[in-house]
Amino acid sequence: MAAINDAAIIALLQKRDEAALQEIRKAYGDFCFQTAYRILGSREDAEECVGDMLIDAWNSIPPHNPNSLCAYLTVLVRRSALDRLRHETSKKRGGMQFAAALDEIAEIIPSDERIESEVERREMLAAVTAFLRSLPEQQKQIFMLRYFTAAPVKEIAERFGLTQNTVKLSLMRTRKKLKEYLRKEGLL
Repeated sequence: MAAINDAAIIALLQKRDEAALQEIRKAYGDFCFQTAYRILGSREDAEECVGDMLIDAWNSIPPHNPNSLCAYLTVLVRRSALDRLRHETSKKRGGMQFAAALDEIAEIIPSDERIESEVERREMLAAVTAFLRSLPEQQKQIFMLRYFTAAPVKEIAERFGLTQNTVKLSLMRTRKKLKEYLRKEGLL
């Protein structure tokens, strides 16, 4: 049986048809698992995050009607993994890939402790979103894969048929541009 499209999956969720969960797992299960695994470094925890994501999708659609089901599910699984990371000792299990990605971008984007209000947080989110929209598609995808899903540089390079050095250079240049953009916007 061929996988159905996102609109059909969302329609199944809105009808409360449990087949939607099977279709989500077929279409996005591996990607969501990899996202959680990169953050946590534990197969068991990543599987639990995928399960949490399925429950969250079931409980949130409706009322939400996402434009991009993949992006929506990625946010759900990432949130679940980050919550689990905060509550468990994933460092002991080797979940350092995500920490490495965060270290690379930490100098540019202020931590939650330094952002004093919800308004400032939203301004920062809007600015980063606007910046990302201004990037060429491949550069944006490389940046999002590295800093949103914590994909390893080697995997990104293979995905786009680039060398690891080319990916690292792209990431460095994009971080520099982001820093300049945020300074111009008065957010740094």
